[in-house]
Amino acid sequence: MPPSDDTNGRRIVELIASGVARSRSELAAQLGVAPSTVGMRVQTLLDAGILREAGDGTSRGGRRPRVLQLAEAGTILTADLGGGHARIGRHTLGGALDRVETIAVDLTEGPEATLARVSAVFDRFGENASVRAIGVGLPGPVDIVTGSVDQPSRMPGWPGFRVGEHLRARHGVPAAVDNDANLAALGEHTAQFGAEKHSITVKAGTAIGSGIIVDGGVHRGATGAAGDITHTRIDGSGDIPCSCGNTGCLETVASGASLVRQMHERGYDTVHTTEDVLALARDAHPDATTLVRTAGNHLGQALSGVVNFFNPHAVFLTGSMSASEPFLAAVRSRVYEACHPLVTQTLRIEAARTGADAILQGAARLAMDGLELRTP
Repeated sequence: MPPSDDTNGRRIVELIASGVARSRSELAAQLGVAPSTVGMRVQTLLDAGILREAGDGTSRGGRRPRVLQLAEAGTILTADLGGGHARIGRHTLGGALDRVETIAVDLTEGPEATLARVSAVFDRFGENASVRAIGVGLPGPVDIVTGSVDQPSRMPGWPGFRVGEHLRARHGVPAAVDNDANLAALGEHTAQFGAEKHSITVKAGTAIGSGIIVDGGVHRGATGAAGDITHTRIDGSGDIPCSCGNTGCLETVASGASLVRQMHERGYDTVHTTEDVLALARDAHPDATTLVRTAGNHLGQALSGVVNFFNPHAVFLTGSMSASEPFLAAVRSRVYEACHPLVTQTLRIEAARTGADAILQGAARLAMDGLELRTP
């Protein structure tokens, strides 16, 4: 498993790429860890060809330190696959996202057709660049070892398909794959510079998912399904069928897709997307505003038990619905009302810093963490 603390290769590369640190001693000072720990991490990155030594630096009374630099201007490619679109990114080895493109996809066409569209963009993004690794987020449970989707709800043809192996064969570089909510959690944790060691990141958009960070690393659980609050039974939700086969799940009353359905039930046939509902709520449309607030209340109900049990430092919300203040306020209100005061004493509940880029940033970090373990 990749290291989960702040001495991982990604953080070291970020510090060197930004010019904040140029030697092992400076890295140790920035990271607040022993020089021997940094030395082992740096050697791994040197062996992998990510870093190189570029002569001696200025002495400050002892041996002259060896100056560290990025070995080359490498590139990480990432993709966030949704039901109807894919958001594709290009990152520097230092972690900066320097190019993003959104394309239309249809996951129901199956993995090969969908990934062919993604790979076409990867090819363009990788022109005249040294692509070092690929990271991909998928909207379903993922077997992190095989890089395949495990029992997805709305992805016919995907179960058992080894996405990582397919992309590795197609592009000739390592490919890391995980659930999109896990990557959103990892991306937000990175953006917070690891300040919150225990956190929950909820992706609230057309569908709902969540990822859990424990001691700085993604917690996936025994079968990779940790954090899947989507199928939590909600009081008063009725018997609306869910894609999992049960009824009354959170997804049926609090997801963006459920809001669109409920607007149709009220006669608003011109509403087609989650963004349509949110736009009406921003304009103080009574029905849309009520539905958005109610969805936030339902999500808060589902999160309350998790927060009481887990006692995280923070809950971050990403996805299209996280930009709605009525939604965010309803989540906060329900969690603070339902949880023990000691649990919420220092709890932060807020929109994620990374916004729409959370999954891409998490995918880049996952790819980078995997790359650091490879040696020539």
